[in-house]
Amino acid sequence: MLLPFLHKNETEAGCDEAGRGCLAGPVFAAAVILSKDFRHPLLNDSKQLTEKQRDELRPIIEKEAAAWAVVNLVPKEIDELNILWASVEGMHRAVHQLELTPTSLLIDGNRFKPFPGIPHHCIIKGDGKYMSIAAASVLAKTHRDEHMKVLSEKYPAYGWAQNKGYPTKAHRAAIRLFGATPHHRRSFRLLPEVEQGKLF
Repeated sequence: MLLPFLHKNETEAGCDEAGRGCLAGPVFAAAVILSKDFRHPLLNDSKQLTEKQRDELRPIIEKEAAAWAVVNLVPKEIDELNILWASVEGMHRAVHQLELTPTSLLIDGNRFKPFPGIPHHCIIKGDGKYMSIAAASVLAKTHRDEHMKVLSEKYPAYGWAQNKGYPTKAHRAAIRLFGATPHHRRSFRLLPEVEQGKLF
């Protein structure tokens, strides 16, 4: 069962990302401040939910959260920063965009760069432990999936509407056949048998 907060008297923003393991598309990051009395029976780590459940939760979170923000970093930024620090930078940008200033950040994972003036707590598998991180995971995932479906209309051969840019067999088969697109990450090894960066 998810916990509503780490410290009751803090204004906590849960932060999470989606798309770290993908070969293509941006990484999305979200920050969410929930009201103290927010509850929803479906809310959980986005990976434990169906696409339908995530899509059902998204407008509820966006309407009822005290504040929320979602940002993305494109492949060029990911390649410059590396995917870990691009994810962290995304969380920073999301926190900057919140309409309320949190007094504490709950970060999914074990690595983070301190945010100026706001203490943070790294929580491994935090999206399965705290409501605000779970809510951030749902927003990051649904916004990213929506974005990849739009990209898929321009690049239908890669199956992004289904695989969302993850390294499925079908996605890699399309890369072998058609090559890399501008939306693929140059710093990732797109095909196991091809040296990193050789497809660009």
